[in-house]
Amino acid sequence: MEILVCVKRVPTVGGAITLTADRRAIDTKASGFTISPHEECAVEEAVRLVERFGGSVTVATLGPAAAEEQLRACLALGASAAVLVETEPGLEAGPIATAAALHAVAAGSAGPVAEFDLVLLGNEASDTGDYQVGIRLAHLLGWPVATGIKALAVDEAGRSASASRTYRGVLETFALELPCVLTVKEGINLPRYPSLPGRLRAKRAAITRVPGPSAAAAGEVRMTALRVPDAPKKQATVLGQGADAVPALVDLLAQLGVLS
Repeated sequence: MEILVCVKRVPTVGGAITLTADRRAIDTKASGFTISPHEECAVEEAVRLVERFGGSVTVATLGPAAAEEQLRACLALGASAAVLVETEPGLEAGPIATAAALHAVAAGSAGPVAEFDLVLLGNEASDTGDYQVGIRLAHLLGWPVATGIKALAVDEAGRSASASRTYRGVLETFALELPCVLTVKEGINLPRYPSLPGRLRAKRAAITRVPGPSAAAAGEVRMTALRVPDAPKKQATVLGQGADAVPALVDLLAQLGVLS
């Protein structure tokens, strides 16, 4: 089974976000880069399928030359090959241009594999929250697509997949013929840690580089400025001192529905 996993270089999640002086980019001097948790699970799911069926996992990203770091991290987790669709420094491609660039890899016209059985993506990017790329890529390929997947099973023949997700408290399961595109969510599996041999292998691995879209082709995104929302203010209320606070505490618990 030949599987393609599309990932994105994003600032490390969980830290404080600060902007550059011109308010047009995130200041990453005090933070690092990674791929989103959804994409980590997509890589893990692909590696597990290849361990079961054989074949290879190719990871691809659209980004600057520095995104090679994220591709090598995926190689250390068990991916077999990597493709960097290289963009100009500072270029932010929108979902239309991103899907078009990844389509060349998924369709086999760029990269080491000519034909894929399955394409996996994270459900959304952790920096922009963009849900569009997987659906747009599937449309360009003419393949079926399912999104928000939390469980995936492939039949013994490797010809069809059963993909499940929960939507508004209801479990939905989709039957798809391969090849298809799936976007997966964090929690579909527990990603492994890279082994030392895997890190060494990834460090030596060759990465296929293909030119990405020009600034004109990626021009559907026009940035004016970024804004970091104000953090919610924390406020504490003193109910009283000692035994005098008991009546107020009982009233509060009743308002919260704790007391019946």
